[in-house]
Amino acid sequence: MKVDTDELLKKASKWSKIAPLYHSFYRGKVEVMPKCAMRTLQDFSIWYTPGVAQVCRDIESDPELAFEETSKWNYVAVVSDGTRVLGLGDIGGQAGMPVMEGKALIFKYLGGVDAFPICLATKDTEEIIQAVKWIEPTFGGINLEDFSKPKCFEILGRLRKEMPIPVWHDDQQGTAAVILAGVINALKLVGKEMDEAQFAIVGSGSANTRTFYVLEAAGVDPKNVFMVDSQGILSSSNERLKGTYKWDLAVKTNPDCRTGGIKEALDGSDICIAASKPGPGTITPDDVNGMADDAILFACANPVPEIWPWEAKEAGVKVMATGRSDFPNQVNNSLVFPAIFRGALDVRAKTITDEMCIASATELAKYGEDKGLTEEYIIPSMDEWEIYPRQAVETGVKAMEQGIARKKRSRQELYEHAEAIIKRTQDIVALLMREGHIAPPPPEPQ
Repeated sequence: MKVDTDELLKKASKWSKIAPLYHSFYRGKVEVMPKCAMRTLQDFSIWYTPGVAQVCRDIESDPELAFEETSKWNYVAVVSDGTRVLGLGDIGGQAGMPVMEGKALIFKYLGGVDAFPICLATKDTEEIIQAVKWIEPTFGGINLEDFSKPKCFEILGRLRKEMPIPVWHDDQQGTAAVILAGVINALKLVGKEMDEAQFAIVGSGSANTRTFYVLEAAGVDPKNVFMVDSQGILSSSNERLKGTYKWDLAVKTNPDCRTGGIKEALDGSDICIAASKPGPGTITPDDVNGMADDAILFACANPVPEIWPWEAKEAGVKVMATGRSDFPNQVNNSLVFPAIFRGALDVRAKTITDEMCIASATELAKYGEDKGLTEEYIIPSMDEWEIYPRQAVETGVKAMEQGIARKKRSRQELYEHAEAIIKRTQDIVALLMREGHIAPPPPEPQ
């Protein structure tokens, strides 16, 4: 069934008209609130001087006590230099601040995580790495956000090796995890096996690069993968790729050195994962026509997917997913990053591994399967908040199994803590709105 594209684009633009009004009205989206009892001002003698001095001495003697006697256990920095912001490109740290605040809001509301936007006034790789290291004493985890490639790979790799707390890049690992969850269920729905399916991965930026490695770790055979960048299918016969991060991708995939572009990569493929240039028209119905029977297509570009869903369906696609909320099967990082950090923080993991992402994605997929898979439901939505404690448990358990957790907790303890801290946040927001401490938003513009 065809849809009025003008109406869709008008609907999508609605949020851009409302957003400036609401942001100005609230003057930001998150704030710092006390969580300790304040009976009288005399309590400041406990929370500040002179009583706090003893807490400082304790932490000086045993740094691990910072996780017990401060909020470090639940603090995450959302760090960005603003060089690749939500399809807007290099707009700088300050202009990227609304996105980082939004990320902090999602962290808190869906994961119970206290996240702080940290926007940097540098684009230099070494300075960014050093800046993140300098703030480590305050935080229990670091979420890298909207860094351009290829420096995003070095920043993540270095910080994961050189810092004692979890560091991850949501554009890489978050995207990979949520796509994996969708892939697991989409293949299950059409009756195809992960290790046998042929993949076309359109776009070889930060999102799809990490997606490839996570899919490989989850059981996809690299020899069944064709990756495409702006100049065509990656191949070990292409000398231009030597010395770049794409060379490893080219060597592992496309063993027969197939040439061409998107159309040739999709030819015979069971599933296409696209995270490339916004469409429509980046992927055409003619490209899709050559895919295998019961084809699966994830068109994840925003604000407009690489191909409209109805075009893909008419061309033979059985299962379609996009990055948009107004179509079925939205593939959204927000389905995973609050839960993965919740689980990592709750066992004081030293890092976040691909295996932890896979564990979270597998549980997300299982939740969807338990609800009943259909062509229009292969992955849960953000309002099914029960998915977050469940993923947090699997993330924490995997960290303990891998020997990178400082704290041991049972499955039951992990679930009860995650459920309670997420529910507490949502209950507090509801209470503040009910009591008028969070004002209702202004009328929407006409």
